[in-house]
Amino acid sequence: MYYHPTAESAENLGVMRRIDELYTARPFLGSRRMSWYLCREGLEVNRKRVQRLMRLMGLEAIYPKRRLSRAGKDSKRYPYLLRGLEIIRPNQVWAADITYIRLLRGYLYLVAVLDWWSRYVLSWQISNSLDAEFCVVALRRALEGGRPEIFNTDQGVQFSCGEFLNVLEGKQIQISMDSRGRALDNVFVERLWRSLKWEEVYLKEYDSVTGAEEGIGGWFQFYNHERPHQGLGNRTPAEVYLSRVADRRKELVVLG
Repeated sequence: MYYHPTAESAENLGVMRRIDELYTARPFLGSRRMSWYLCREGLEVNRKRVQRLMRLMGLEAIYPKRRLSRAGKDSKRYPYLLRGLEIIRPNQVWAADITYIRLLRGYLYLVAVLDWWSRYVLSWQISNSLDAEFCVVALRRALEGGRPEIFNTDQGVQFSCGEFLNVLEGKQIQISMDSRGRALDNVFVERLWRSLKWEEVYLKEYDSVTGAEEGIGGWFQFYNHERPHQGLGNRTPAEVYLSRVADRRKELVVLG
């Protein structure tokens, strides 16, 4: 994959880098308060400029949920199926989301597919645009290792386009979509993005797509197999996901 440099100026890229950091730390910031923080730090920006850059980055003012994916006019809508649902096993619910990744002289977008119960990252893919293709690639890669009962996303055009939905419907997977403006409907993926950025992206200065791929790929390997998770009893996502998947397969063999 080849990176095509963005047309944004070096000054705007610097402002976007700081917006990304502030938004990740304080996801409740809209353009008005974001402008105040930036000006306080000595960056000469007005609210109109901040609004444009936040739209470019896919950050939704007011709502703390990142809205990198925008709904298309003719896109299909599905109800949110997770409210009140007890999630007790792997491959019961998978979720996907997109986030902004900065480079030294540009930026990329990253999508990840996550098993909700174990927090295990099943697949990921980066792109220099918000076309749906990279999301479909990540979905197909995740499905090579298993199949969920329910797949949850936001209502964005990347996830509501025919190409993406056809893959899910072809596997007879129930489709769930976040309620519009609901920040916590996909909360585990949002937490994943914060950990990734503070533990990897902000500590590195990726100067190329290759550098970003290597750094992000290495961090996901660490996250899945080495990083203990308090919500999992200080076990890693891989320990929880892979052990239960193996147990489930044994159960099905016995029942069969």
